[in-house]
Order: sequence, then structure tokens, then C-alpha cells
Amino acid sequence: MDLNLGRDADRFGPQLGIFSDGVAETAARLLRLLGLLQRQPAWGGQELADRLGVGTRTVRRDADRLRELGYLVETTPGPGGGYRLGVGSDLPPLLLDDEEAMAVAVVLGVSAGAAIPGIERAALATLARVDRLLPPRLRTQLAALRATTVALMSAPEVVPAEQLVTLARACDLHERAAFDYRSRQGERTDRRVEPHWLVATDRRWYLVAHDLDRQDWRTFRVDRMGQIRITGHTFEPRPLEDPARLVAESIAVAPYLIQARITVSAPAEEVARRVPADIGVVKAAGTRTSILQLGAENLEWIAGYLVGTGFDFEVTEPVELRDYIAAVGQRLAAAHGARG
Repeated sequence: MDLNLGRDADRFGPQLGIFSDGVAETAARLLRLLGLLQRQPAWGGQELADRLGVGTRTVRRDADRLRELGYLVETTPGPGGGYRLGVGSDLPPLLLDDEEAMAVAVVLGVSAGAAIPGIERAALATLARVDRLLPPRLRTQLAALRATTVALMSAPEVVPAEQLVTLARACDLHERAAFDYRSRQGERTDRRVEPHWLVATDRRWYLVAHDLDRQDWRTFRVDRMGQIRITGHTFEPRPLEDPARLVAESIAVAPYLIQARITVSAPAEEVARRVPADIGVVKAAGTRTSILQLGAENLEWIAGYLVGTGFDFEVTEPVELRDYIAAVGQRLAAAHGARG
């Protein structure tokens, strides 16, 4: 199974006549040779010849053809000579057998569905490509495996890989999507959107999209979506500067009754390391000062969290939070002041 040939077709085609009569066999043999070289560090020339059903001279010619295509095929010493695939500047077509393809799809599905920080976008993009290339027999097996697999994660955070793949394709191909959505209060609505970006936090996936009915940008928790449908209608992407910040503001500040703005006496990078994106939104206000936005349902939580960060800070708004922290500070000073 070739998971990367699309990008290299223009390299194999013109030089090998891959779509012309009489040379298709040579092209197929080259791909088989490339796949064998990927499977183990080194091969003997006769061993490769036996695997390919040709003579050692043909193997030498095929190795030369791969070099002409830009792949670093090295010759190894020994009786009859041998070959190995060196590290070149380009990633060659990745050729996998059925078991390897299934393993890749399963692992990518688990990592993408769990929103593992640092690799979530790459895992999802690769999963979408692998899922599209799987032959029907493997697609059926993978669907059965996913249906009978249970992840040791809290139920609200689990997102089926198929949903992520569908949304990733819609974002990539700029196709409108429709789905029913359950709000934080449990209300269900039908939404029509232009999908723009998928953003992962430590626990959840969010879709950033332009809502066609509300004519504004919105963020949607993917685990609250149902019956995702790709309409087939394409759209011209709208400009959006920072999708991740939009998600951070929507989950850390906007949903809450109390929305606080705090000036912190520390660089934004340092504050961001201590304050997760789903807790607060941080932006620089100078080289050694930053602005932190927090949301909560009560003043007590925000006050306690700010004290727990260990930063020097000043509350800009709301006034009620400033007064609450001042009152708490006075009580603490009275109770823990110096004793004569």
C-alpha cells in the first residue's frame, strides 16, 4: 500500500512512462524494490533478485533508476554486493503491507481522538490521508476494530476518529458542513458552517467555523456534534488571524458570568507556561508585563487561582473582584500580622 505516492507520481511518471504500455511492469517493480528497501536495513543483491523474480543485473539497473529519481540507494560490500536505503533529502513513497497499514490507522486514530498535545494536527492530517487510501477490505476491518475498541478516557472527551477525519477533509477541501449541535445548556440546534480549523486542547477537540446562519465565527466542541454531513458545496476561505486564540477565549472567558482582566508582572511566555489555554488567555503587554483574562462563576475561584500562580498582579476589572481581593487581603493581614 502506497501512502505517499501522490506527491511522487510526477517523478515516477515522466521518467518511467508509468502510464504507458510496456513499462508499467518496470514501474511496479521499482515500487516493490523501494518497499523492500524500507523493510530492513540491508539486502543482498541475490536476495532482492529472488524476491522480485529477476536477475541481479536487473536489480542493479533498478537501483540506478531509483537514484536517478533522487532516492539514496547505497551499495553495501560483500559477496555479490548488497543494497540499503540511505537518508536523503526527500521522504520516499511509504509502502506498507496490510498489517502495517492497519497498525498505522489504529495508532493515528487513538492519538488523534485523544488530542495528544504536540502531534494532534499532524496525526489527524495523516489519519485523513491513510483513511482515504485504505482499500475496501481494510476499511471494513478497521471499522470493526474501532467499533469494538474502548479507550480508557472519560466519556465526554472521546471523539470518534471518523468525525475528526470528516471535519479535517471539510477544512482541507473548503466544503460546507451541517450538523446538529448540543450546547452547554443541553439545547440542540441545527448548524450550517464553513469549517476553517480544528484545534485541540489537552482534553478536547474544537472546530473553528464561520456560522452561516449567525454570520459570525463560532467554536464548536466536536464531542457535542451529531450527524455531521458534508454538503458538497465549496466556499472561499475567510481570513482569520488566530483560530487557537478564538478557541481559548471561547472556553476560558466567554461562557462565564464573571470575566476578569488582570495585569501580571511577568512576561507572557512565562505566564502562559503556568496558565493552561483552557483556563486563561494571555497576551503580552510589554517585555516584562502581560495581560491575563480569566472567567469563572464566582469571585472566590478567580481570587484563589490568581494567588496560586505566585505572580504579582493587579486586577483591572471587574471592580467587584478588586474589592473582594482587597477585603481578603485585609482579613489575612489582620489574622497573620506581626504580634507584639
